[in-house]
Amino acid sequence: MLTKRLIICLDVRNRKVTKGIQFQGNVDVGDPVEMGARYSDEGVDELVFYDITASAENRSCDIEMVKDIAKHVFIPFSVGGGIRNLEDMHRVLLAGAEKVSINSLAVLHPEIISEGAKAFGNQCMVLGMDAKFVGVSEKIPSGYEVYIQGGRKAMSLDAVEWACRAEALGIGEICLNSMDADGMQTGYELTITELIARAVNVPVIASGGAGTLEHISTLFEKTSADAALVASMVHFGNYTVQGIKDAMKKSGIPVR
Repeated sequence: MLTKRLIICLDVRNRKVTKGIQFQGNVDVGDPVEMGARYSDEGVDELVFYDITASAENRSCDIEMVKDIAKHVFIPFSVGGGIRNLEDMHRVLLAGAEKVSINSLAVLHPEIISEGAKAFGNQCMVLGMDAKFVGVSEKIPSGYEVYIQGGRKAMSLDAVEWACRAEALGIGEICLNSMDADGMQTGYELTITELIARAVNVPVIASGGAGTLEHISTLFEKTSADAALVASMVHFGNYTVQGIKDAMKKSGIPVR
């Protein structure tokens, strides 16, 4: 079995890390640069920073924040939110990020995936996907629909079909967030995670729902996900990076 990654997500609003439940009721939990540096020092494999209101507010990503993060974080990190074109991608990568994560932009303008992959390499391109269970229908055969603009707008787009199309266009990785499980700390949404992980040949990061050590071990036992993304587990001090990794090792999950 290939080594599995542990990734921490930091949702950022007004230069503060914030956490909510199913995209609502957000509370601020700290400074993104300080928290990112701490998690980096503690040994997490990667970090993801999302500017969660940039797309809805039609503004670009906070490049100065990305530069500050790069000065204090010495592991790979990706940045999403407020990336509107190739120039924005270039600015984020020049500021120190290893990858850019696109969500709303990719759905509305799929050609940006191919353009970004050609300009910067597939490995730099991450598809962020917010998916919600709406029931099986002719238009949504998997039962999971893609939403954009921070979960605000349904797109009548099937999550599995979109993942496959994005891969064909050149996406290098998919970060799949279950809107139903987001912030609930009741476990990952295993069904859609496995459907997409089996449908594509690029790494899939499972996001949304992690609350206990068992949730992470179950994710890797029951699905083909390549990485587990966590937020609430560590933001609120319930678990440490080392504690999570030790538990993964005890469960027989190969970790870095």
